[in-house]
Amino acid sequence: MSIKVLLVDDHTLIREGLRSLLEKQPDVQVVGEAEDGRRAHELVAELSPDIVIMDVTMPRLGGIEATRQITGEFPSVKVIALSIHSKRRFVADMLSAGAAGYILKECLFDELVQAIQAVAAGGRYLSPRITDVVVDDYVKRLSGGVDSPLASLTGREREVLQLVAEGKSTKQIAVELHVSTKTIEANRRQIMEKLDMHSVADLTKYAIREGITALDT
Repeated sequence: MSIKVLLVDDHTLIREGLRSLLEKQPDVQVVGEAEDGRRAHELVAELSPDIVIMDVTMPRLGGIEATRQITGEFPSVKVIALSIHSKRRFVADMLSAGAAGYILKECLFDELVQAIQAVAAGGRYLSPRITDVVVDDYVKRLSGGVDSPLASLTGREREVLQLVAEGKSTKQIAVELHVSTKTIEANRRQIMEKLDMHSVADLTKYAIREGITALDT
């Protein structure tokens, strides 16, 4: 029985390349593609994939929050991060969001296939370089050395923060998230209070630094 895979990346060429390679595998079936996390969430509900190959930084909704939503709502669906980022904050946030694997885009294709097979079988898979990052993060957490203000934000506040950082107006964000402008204004006030920031420029810089928005890729 084939492993059903959904590809999520904002670069069309990467998705097409991955599809071309994966479709040559006898035990893998690519059932769909998405250009951002919001579309990925919709396709998971529609296509019921076994594995989602998820980029980390994308417009509209990044891979971290999309992973949190997908694994929370569809616990049988497994997410593997495929990213250019190997820094602690990206790895830790993706794994905390529920990703079962994390590999780098620089890896050989065979490693991606190995990751898909391992995760589909109920295991986890981390690129060798990522394993070092995870161990280091674990040690820091044991010693109390990791405490990011980002952890205080709710999932909805993270979504709003990303959209604000991408230059969307309050009205545009309200339409995209299907809520009122007053709700978005309240969300933004809460975000600023929690992060102790006082301008959209500060929020944008913070979102880029923390990998919430794809503006730095």
